[in-house]
Amino acid sequence: MQVGIDQIGFYTPNKYVDMVDLAHARNQDPNKFLIGIGQAKMSVADQTQDAVSMGINATLRYWNKIDQDKIGLLVFGTESSVDQSKSASLFVKTALKMKPQVRTFEVKEACFGLTAGLMIARDFVRVHPEQTAIVIGSDIARYGINTPGEVTQGAGSISMLVKAEPRIFSLNDGHSAYSEDINDFWRPNNRATALVEGKYSTQVYLDFFTKTFATYKEQKNWHTQDFSSIIYHLPFTKQGLKANRLAVENEDEETTKRLMDNFESSKQLGMNVGNIYTASLYMSLLSLLENAKLAPNSLIGLFSYGSGAMAEFFSGNTIDGYEKQLDIDGDQKLLSRRRKLSIEEYERIFTVGLDLPEDGIVLESDESAGNWYFAGTENNVRIYKQK
Repeated sequence: MQVGIDQIGFYTPNKYVDMVDLAHARNQDPNKFLIGIGQAKMSVADQTQDAVSMGINATLRYWNKIDQDKIGLLVFGTESSVDQSKSASLFVKTALKMKPQVRTFEVKEACFGLTAGLMIARDFVRVHPEQTAIVIGSDIARYGINTPGEVTQGAGSISMLVKAEPRIFSLNDGHSAYSEDINDFWRPNNRATALVEGKYSTQVYLDFFTKTFATYKEQKNWHTQDFSSIIYHLPFTKQGLKANRLAVENEDEETTKRLMDNFESSKQLGMNVGNIYTASLYMSLLSLLENAKLAPNSLIGLFSYGSGAMAEFFSGNTIDGYEKQLDIDGDQKLLSRRRKLSIEEYERIFTVGLDLPEDGIVLESDESAGNWYFAGTENNVRIYKQK
C-alpha cells in the first residue's frame, strides 16, 4: 500500500516587498539580495494574518475536493504559535467544521515541524488506511527591520492531505535523521523576532545535509544519479543552492544538469514568497511539481532542516497524472493579487504586527472574499472570521 500526499494547498498574504526596493532603502547593492541571497520578493503578513488564519486558507484551497468525513488526524507544525497551550490546529478544526472525533495537535521543532507532522500522518494512515490526515505548516518569519536577516523574512502556509493510494506523491520507507543541541537560531518566549547566528546556521545546515544525504544513500543502496530531483528547506534560496552544489560534486554532466535544473524549478515559489519556516520545504516541492517536467515515478529526495537543530533526508515518487491534482493557475493568481508595499508601508505593518491589538478591538481585513483572518481578541480569546 502506498501512502503519501494526495492534495497540496498553498496560501500567502496579499502584500509583498520588492527586494530591489528594500536594497535601496538599506543602501545595499540589489544584487546582494537578488543573487547573493537569491530572493526577489518577500510576502508580508499584516496584523490580521497569523499562523492559524494562513493555515485555514491553505487548507481551503482543496477542502471541497476531498471526502471530509474520512479525516481522522490534523497536525499543525509551526514556530509562530498563537498560544502557549492551545493548539493552532483546534482553531483550524473549528473554522472548517471538522467532526469532533478528529485527533488534533501542534508540533514544534523550528522549521522541521511540518516534516514531523507529515511522518506522524504517514504512520497514522498506514495503521488506519480507511482514514486520511491533514498536515499544515504555517509561519511568519520575522527577524526585524534593518537586521542582517531582514531579507530572509516571509509569510505563508502549506497544507497537505495524506492518504492511502495518493494521487500526487508517494512517500518511501526509511529516512536518515541527525540532531544536535546547538544555538544557530532561536526565539525566546519574550521575543517577537528571532535570534540567529547566520553564518553558523548556514554551515550547520550544510553539514547536516552532507551527513543525512550520505547515510540515506547508504541505507537504500542508492546513488545520487538515481534521483530525478533533490529539494530543500529554503530559508533563502541561495542556501539550498549551496547544498545542491554539494550533492552534485563529482557527478556526471547529465546528473548535474538534471539536479541543477530541477533545483531552479523548486526555488521559484520561495524566491517570490520568502521564508515560511515549517512549510518552506513543501513550498519547494509544490514549486518543483508546477515548474519541472517530471516523469511518472520520478524519485525525489527531500532535505528537511530545523534549527536547534534537527535534520532529516527522505524520499518519495511522483504519481502518474499528479499534474491533474495541482492548481497552478490558482497559485499564480494568489501571487499576482498581492499588492506591492512601499518600504514605509512595510515597516509600519511589520511594527504593528509585533504586538497583539488591545483586547476588544475588532480588526478588519483587506483580503479577498472567502479568506479567513484574525479579527482580534475578546476577553483574551482569539477570534477568527471569514471575509
